[in-house]
Amino acid sequence: MADIEKAADREGSKRIGSLTSLIPFFAPHQGMVLAAMAALVLTACVSLTLPLAVRRVVDGFQTSDAALLDQYFGAALVIAALLAIGTGLRYYLVTRLGERVVADIRKAVFTRMIGMSPNFYDGILTGEVLSRITTDTTLLLSVVSSSVSVALRNILIFIGGMALMLWTAPKLSMLVLLVVPAVIVPIIVLGRRLRKLSRENQDWIAESSGRASEWLLSAQTVQAYTFEGEATNRFDDVTEKSFASARTRIRVRAIMTVIVILLTFSGIVGVLWIGARDVRADVMTMGELIQFLIYAIMVAGSVAALSEIWGELQRAAGATERLVELLEVEDDVRDPAQAQPLPAGEAVAFEGVTFRYPTRPEALALNNVTLDVAPGETVALVGPSGAGKSTIVQLLQRFYDPDEGRITLGGVDLRDMDRADFRSRMALVPQDPVIFAASARDNIRFGAPDATDDQIEAAAKAAAAHDFLTQLPDGYDTYVGERGVMLSGGQKQRIAIARAILRDAPVLLLDEATSALDAESERAVQDAVERLAKGRTTIIVAHRLATVKQADRIIVMQDGGILAQGTHDELVSQGGLYARLARLQFTDGLAAE
Repeated sequence: MADIEKAADREGSKRIGSLTSLIPFFAPHQGMVLAAMAALVLTACVSLTLPLAVRRVVDGFQTSDAALLDQYFGAALVIAALLAIGTGLRYYLVTRLGERVVADIRKAVFTRMIGMSPNFYDGILTGEVLSRITTDTTLLLSVVSSSVSVALRNILIFIGGMALMLWTAPKLSMLVLLVVPAVIVPIIVLGRRLRKLSRENQDWIAESSGRASEWLLSAQTVQAYTFEGEATNRFDDVTEKSFASARTRIRVRAIMTVIVILLTFSGIVGVLWIGARDVRADVMTMGELIQFLIYAIMVAGSVAALSEIWGELQRAAGATERLVELLEVEDDVRDPAQAQPLPAGEAVAFEGVTFRYPTRPEALALNNVTLDVAPGETVALVGPSGAGKSTIVQLLQRFYDPDEGRITLGGVDLRDMDRADFRSRMALVPQDPVIFAASARDNIRFGAPDATDDQIEAAAKAAAAHDFLTQLPDGYDTYVGERGVMLSGGQKQRIAIARAILRDAPVLLLDEATSALDAESERAVQDAVERLAKGRTTIIVAHRLATVKQADRIIVMQDGGILAQGTHDELVSQGGLYARLARLQFTDGLAAE
């Protein structure tokens, strides 16, 4: 995480060489790359032969051989046809290659990001990551599918045109070469400024996208607290800073373009003035002068085009760096090089675990916690907010690693197994249920992608969700909206519970799974959970003690440590924190069953 924060502040790449980071994405498509390069070289070579044909046609007017003149015009048409076909082929191959490479980059970045631990997202806005996946890759698409091929073509035309200029009129060509340094110097000097501005502009765009994503996803809360004006002002401020950065970049690039084109064409006019005098003195023919003129225009045009493309390449270099940072950022939680196989048992153990959240290193979330959960045992975690209950669940999923101690499943340290392997043995119902922008059926099927419709409905019935789902406009196939906006809090929780029931995993983790349910639904879900928990290792986090009264063991937590443990009746009879919580929640805590 620290690596990406440092990278976000540093200046852009000192050279275009950062684009070489894209080479691995081109490697699998070598055939298409070679075909595109061949088409590119063909069009450049054909373009360079056009002035030769024009020279023949112009000088042909001075001959009386009509047949020879016709041949010159015919050859010119053939060259034009080859140029048209080659250009079309180059466009198709290069554009297709660009789309393919950028699609691969997007997939690679998303694959990397979806597997990053929560610690990574604690320090970066999700909207910024999305901006990099969308805005930066869109910029790369423009450059890869267009600018790079145009740049390579203009480099070939520049080199070939200069060579043919020297062959056509050495003296005039040497005069042209005197102009080249005057053109290149501003490109280099102003190009450095453009690099920094391009990176800065992309960062502001990402910041703007991040803020917009955050506020739009929380639109109801923003409106409820009449924060629209302040949110708008803050977004406007970030957007204006992005615009100011872009305006400066555009101004610098415009100045560079003016300087380059002015110097280039001023030099050409001066050289042509000398050439016209040579024609009058019969030192060269009119056809040779026109041929030289066309080559000079082609070379000048290629230089001007390169100066334009240079700015695009600078922006692409910045975008590439930002994407590569995501691909190369180190995750604090990593799978071992040689993972141990999954153990046979489902016993869970915390052995002297101490943990601080990376974003709050001064506060102990867990303090030397030792806890054993036997296979098939149902353990409930209770206590005030901030006691460390949900942290137990997060560490058991290995979203974070403990600072001290170890956590085992079946006697094997979680750090010695692949996360995907041991997580496949767990079913989680989080405190804030996640509902995807899909149908209710697909949201439940998320727990087991291969499940049948009958299995999905059985899980929904067990989670007390079947009745309300059948009453939706399209039943189970009803689209529930982004983050389930069409559902109530209790309905979301029941879908999340159905998802966990469908997963049918040997370890069940319920983090405040019934907090948003009404009394009747809660009772139904409790019965379903009790049936589901039989034979499974179950850990339940709850504030409402009615949810956990039937647990095999209740763990009372406070200030990141275990304060007491036992059955409901044992803890009530002992007095202390649990008894106080029970009196608050029941009419008579001592008599509560």
